[in-house]
Amino acid sequence: MAGKQKSNCESCINYVYDEMCGSYVCDVNLDEDELMRFMTYSNYSCPYFQLNDEYSIVRKQI
Repeated sequence: MAGKQKSNCESCINYVYDEMCGSYVCDVNLDEDELMRFMTYSNYSCPYFQLNDEYSIVRKQI
């Protein structure tokens, strides 16, 4: 895990605004074990993390 960066939910593409509850939530369906790891460990590195980089497509076009 030496090269892995700790994931930050706020910069993840799966972190979306839910109008029903009025807050941001993770759009990934975590199973019970993954949810427990996420809630328990402060340095949990989410395997579903994807950087919300809006300009990645533009860089590919250049």
